[in-house]
Amino acid sequence: MKKFKPLLVLIAIMAVFSCSTVPLTGRKQLSLVGDAEVNQSAAASYKQLLSDPKTKVVASGADAQRVKTIGNRLAVAIEKYLKENGYGDQYSFNWEFNLIQSSEVNAWCMPGGKVAVYSGLLPVANTDAYLAVVMGHEIGHAIARHSAERISQEMLVQGGGQLVGAATSQQSQATQTAISTLYGVGSQLKLLAYSRKQESEADRLGLTFMAMAGYDPHNAIAFWQRMAAQNKGGAPPEFLSTHPADVTRIADIQNLIPEAMKYYKKY
Repeated sequence: MKKFKPLLVLIAIMAVFSCSTVPLTGRKQLSLVGDAEVNQSAAASYKQLLSDPKTKVVASGADAQRVKTIGNRLAVAIEKYLKENGYGDQYSFNWEFNLIQSSEVNAWCMPGGKVAVYSGLLPVANTDAYLAVVMGHEIGHAIARHSAERISQEMLVQGGGQLVGAATSQQSQATQTAISTLYGVGSQLKLLAYSRKQESEADRLGLTFMAMAGYDPHNAIAFWQRMAAQNKGGAPPEFLSTHPADVTRIADIQNLIPEAMKYYKKY
């Protein structure tokens, strides 16, 4: 085991010192990859998606303008908050907001502020405040650097897997397989738990961001209830899911609204 200690020490050092802080929540997070690399990759992927002939970007019309207007209001409010609270130099966002024709009820924000809203979401997010809920949530993922954090976590898991493999190399094949399987299952459950925490953190950030942009956070309750109603096929048990259960999410949001309301400013 002695020959593996340097690798173990290196992983421990990386985990302790490769950290950043999430705005608003103050949570320390693992950060083994740089923003520049992640943002560059995201920008390239976003450009490729928009230029793909299969992607139908809605370039004009009331819905497209609505997405851009709400997105820009959120971006201005977020940039202002980051600058005023000492985070301005830590972020380099080149915001883009696009509506994509698709029946999928979804929206997302890539690192660096590349946002897409699918038209299938609009019947559910049928008010500006509802759309601000989901866009604020997705932008929350980017502000909290959740993509980079997930990459970092998976790198750490892979490093741990190598250590487990090296430590059990002298064991029987059956023992190696059993330990490897247990490590794999345990690691995946841990990553799922991290994913749910990221979703909850994005909810918290999103509520605050929409409040900063002049949208009442109370609308988040009705929006997520509407989203829950879309899930007619049921959902896996919460501990096997990347997202909190609907009842958990809505209850947590109810508890977070008073905090978000401190930032609420009517337009």
